[in-house]
Amino acid sequence: MSFTLYHYVHCPFCMRVRMVFGFLNIQYTSKVLAYNDEVTPVELTGKKMLPALVSNAKALNESLDIIAFIDTQNIFKVKEVTNSSDFKTFESFLNTIGNPIHSLAMPYWMYTPEFSPEARVYFQKKKEIKRGPFKELVKNQKHFVQELEPLLRQIENKLQPFYESKTLTLKDILLAAHLWGLYVVPEFQFSEKMHQYLQRIKVLCNFNYHQDAWG
Repeated sequence: MSFTLYHYVHCPFCMRVRMVFGFLNIQYTSKVLAYNDEVTPVELTGKKMLPALVSNAKALNESLDIIAFIDTQNIFKVKEVTNSSDFKTFESFLNTIGNPIHSLAMPYWMYTPEFSPEARVYFQKKKEIKRGPFKELVKNQKHFVQELEPLLRQIENKLQPFYESKTLTLKDILLAAHLWGLYVVPEFQFSEKMHQYLQRIKVLCNFNYHQDAWG
């Protein structure tokens, strides 16, 4: 079975799929799309939404559905985890940490290698509708960092050395995919414990953040 993954390098929902591909040691063809490409995603799945996985003419674009599809041995137990009593609470926590992370990272994401000048303009215009001018986000970095600090401590307190577990689970993949965006923010620095946690996941998942952007 062949796999082609259409994705954005910076996107946490895309990153979680890339991490699982790496962990499972499954080969796939990487297609990094320009953020201003509205045609390709719609042709694939009917909406401008990535990631999108194409396999034997079948297309999926919900990250958890993609993970469940490629994880044929059910190592990450997607259905069991997402149907568990605490998953809605965990998803809410992901959304809570995602908000300040995105406010910190978005002004920097658009200057990474995946963005052409045209895609950069498109991205900024789209994202500023929700978050306001990027220059204001940069000015308010201290506020977003202060918002994040207690949330990161909550995560640290649950590391065993993985999140609530001695082994890597789906929750680690989802957390790491969100947290990884902070590495592009020059003014932000993880604690040593958080950095080591993310680096353990990187090794296990054979993950290289920008590699596909240069491909």
